[in-house]
Amino acid sequence: MVRGKTQLRRIENATSRQVTFSKRRNGLLKKAFELSVLCDAEVALIIFSPKGKLDEFSSSSMQETIERYRAYKKDVEADKCIVEQNLQHLKNEAATMAKKIEVLEFSKRKFLGENLGTCSIEELQRLERQLELSVTGIRAKKMQVFMERIDRLKEKEQILQAENATLRDKCGVENPQQESSDKGEEGGKYDENDVETELFIGLNRETRTRRVTHDLYNNNN
Repeated sequence: MVRGKTQLRRIENATSRQVTFSKRRNGLLKKAFELSVLCDAEVALIIFSPKGKLDEFSSSSMQETIERYRAYKKDVEADKCIVEQNLQHLKNEAATMAKKIEVLEFSKRKFLGENLGTCSIEELQRLERQLELSVTGIRAKKMQVFMERIDRLKEKEQILQAENATLRDKCGVENPQQESSDKGEEGGKYDENDVETELFIGLNRETRTRRVTHDLYNNNN
């Protein structure tokens, strides 16, 4: 048969209660002894019977174990107190930070041009000065970034020109800029044997003279 689960409650019969107490007390003392021996644990057990009789077991010294227990509880209470203090400090810091964030959000909305109905003239002027300083700083930083980028591009250009010159020297190719410069100098020189030519489209000079003379004669007649 399967043993049913025993319901834990006070035994009403005094004799049965005393018998159960004796059996379980002896078993508990035996388990405490086995635990101290097998696991090398410091065990202290104190039992008071219903009539006030003391039964105890200690693997070392009961007084030393109790003092150790008190010291441990004191340390635990101190640590608990420190934890509670730290927790309260963190709560206060969180509340302070929440207030600062709220103030910053309100100032941010003002810088964005919102909630300006309650601002005085002095506060509006202060906001304007701060915005002007911010814009000046941003523009200065932008110009600095542009100049740094231009300098980097110039350095890259010089490197590429040097590499290009090296490659032309290896391939035996003349510098196009030098070649165009030489051609410009040669084109500027004058040679006496050069023949100047003029391109004219239409009637030649003699034919035009004859036509003009004929027209004048007809007009006079």
